[in-house]
Amino acid sequence: QVQLVESGGGLVQPGGSLRLSCAASGSILVIYTMGWYRQAPGNPRELVAVITGGGNTNLADSVKGRATISRDNAKNTVYLQINSLKPEDTAVYYCNADIYLSGLGSRRGYWGQGTQVTVSS
Repeated sequence: QVQLVESGGGLVQPGGSLRLSCAASGSILVIYTMGWYRQAPGNPRELVAVITGGGNTNLADSVKGRATISRDNAKNTVYLQINSLKPEDTAVYYCNADIYLSGLGSRRGYWGQGTQVTVSS
């Protein structure tokens, strides 16, 4: 019914930047909050940044000042720009969206498949 497809991950040198994208598709009526989470090996999944439908944002302390989350509601897409990347940013980054489905009248959260970000020289 709904798919979230992430892109933009890869290998980046320390100090570099990257931009992740996540596009939602399917039987979507409304997308509420969208966000990015990450999970490093051996660690629990953690919040990186979220953005509400109205554009309010919240960023984890670990990325404040280095990251920006934005969204394009016309494209059902959320973006995460991270600058000054550090080795500790290495993780699988997951997109999450709170979606109200058309037709079924139901609302739930969806996850993307994840995209690997590796920060290393």
